Amino acid sequence: MFYEGSEKKTELIVDCKQLNLLTDIDTCVWKDLVNACNAKILSSIENKHCRAYLLSESSLFIWKDRLLIITCGITQLVNSAIFFFEKYGINVVEHFIYQRKNEYFSHAQSSNFGQDAKRLQDYLSGKAFRFGNLDSHHNYLFQLNNNVKSIPTAKTYELTTYQISDRASAVLTNPTLTASDVRKFLQLKRLIPGFTLDDFVFEPFGYSLNAIKDKWYFTIHVTPQRGSSYISFESNINLLALVPIILEVLAPNAFDLLTFNETNFDMFTAKYIDNRYTCQSNVTKHIKHSYQVNFAHYILPQSQATSPIELALDEDYFTL
Repeated sequence: MFYEGSEKKTELIVDCKQLNLLTDIDTCVWKDLVNACNAKILSSIENKHCRAYLLSESSLFIWKDRLLIITCGITQLVNSAIFFFEKYGINVVEHFIYQRKNEYFSHAQSSNFGQDAKRLQDYLSGKAFRFGNLDSHHNYLFQLNNNVKSIPTAKTYELTTYQISDRASAVLTNPTLTASDVRKFLQLKRLIPGFTLDDFVFEPFGYSLNAIKDKWYFTIHVTPQRGSSYISFESNINLLALVPIILEVLAPNAFDLLTFNETNFDMFTAKYIDNRYTCQSNVTKHIKHSYQVNFAHYILPQSQATSPIELALDEDYFTL
């Protein structure tokens, strides 16, 4: 069974003097925003700084001045961004990014990044970038082009792992798997001590977690199937310092790092990345009046031949 784990992401920052996202918007509006991209809210947690919704297709986080929504599968996240623009207007928006990771099976998606960017251009003026090589792992990024400067201390870290070890895949596809099992296996007590957790185990496979502590957030999304495994981590705490633990647990054959406003990216990667991994792509860009963006793709060089994957010809399988 295949599931497209590769994610799309929208982040926007508003002038909270005009619109406070925590207090001025009813829950039913957030449900409609999520429904617009063909996802649904499963549960939520909150504190005085942040509200986190666990979705059928990833996560939604809300602060008084910031919205972050991540979706996977064949969701149409651009629809949720447009829903917000049409309901509240563009004038309240100070920063906006729309991001798409290259998909395993992009032809199964209802749109591509270029089509999404053209739709966004109908509402705001923006610039688009590709971080990474076209024939390898890469991220597309569309960002609002204006003169409002971002806050340098507003940092975001993304880690995506691919082709996790057979052992990790076996644990995470166990039919009796519980949320407690996943928490223990991923060593969440070491990664995020003191966080409030909200998680869900999907059938037949998959796991999502939202975690918050004061203004900090942490989210994990697991697609564990052998042959197409994809596990993502995102946070505003320094994920680079946690990479050694995650690599030890998952032992992936490849992983990507993407950071916003981490000016010490090279120093941290040199310190924390296992030297068995080779960097295949390293891209950096300071976007005027916006973010310092860094992207790197790492692989574990293979010295032994592997076996091909046999396909089931009687199934409606995306690879055929």
